[in-house]
Amino acid sequence: MDLNGKWALVTGASAGIGEAFAEALAARGANVILTARRVDRLAMLAERLRAAHGVESLVVAADLSRAEAPIEIAAAVAAAGKPVDILVNNAGYGQPGHFQDVEWPVHRDFIELMMSSYAHLVRLFLPPMQQRGYGRIVNVASVAGLIPGSAGHTLYGAVKAFLISFSQSLAAENAGKGVNVSALCPGFTNSEFHDVNNTRALITALPRYMFMEAKPVVEGALDAVERGHVVYVPGMWNKFVITLIRFLPRPWGAALVHRQSQKFRRREEG
Repeated sequence: MDLNGKWALVTGASAGIGEAFAEALAARGANVILTARRVDRLAMLAERLRAAHGVESLVVAADLSRAEAPIEIAAAVAAAGKPVDILVNNAGYGQPGHFQDVEWPVHRDFIELMMSSYAHLVRLFLPPMQQRGYGRIVNVASVAGLIPGSAGHTLYGAVKAFLISFSQSLAAENAGKGVNVSALCPGFTNSEFHDVNNTRALITALPRYMFMEAKPVVEGALDAVERGHVVYVPGMWNKFVITLIRFLPRPWGAALVHRQSQKFRRREEG
């Protein structure tokens, strides 16, 4: 996967899976456009990638919970004269608690960042990809979007399911146009995600075989989108869980997820 001369836009690039995507893309020769809220971390990452791989970079500060942010990112990219050949929609977080216990503005911002910003960025950068006859789009979803919903983190699985279906439709619409679209569906991945959610102690108590490091998750995702693999689930444990849920009768699968999530939430609330 030689990406010399290509430009890749990575959202949520300041840490975790987003940072790993930036590293992997730069290692393949791609220049990178890095966006997140923490500009200082993006600047350090940009310098590290330049020193290690000799790639160019553009840092764009953005809060994607703001509806205007995708347009501002596109304007900054256009002003710099950089084409976006690869789009990695990765920005995100989890919102703990039951739906009624969280004020609507918090939910609204969550939906804006986790769903609307993904679709908006695709709408802005997809047409030029089609015109050039080349594009790669990775929407970072989750195994949560492939299993029945559970109590707590109410919108998380819902928006991830949207991203999977959205990616499938985009892939179908762009077949034969040189634009590949893939939904990455990781499970538990070692990153700052759980620190932001204040669930680090809880997550640490889970078995290590349930976890993956960000680097192999990202490497597999880049290979998957290059091959035209539309829904990619990394890791044997995650594949096992998804396969089990798929073959169980739907009520059984829902009951299994509910039972396991109850155990998890009791630890979370305790």
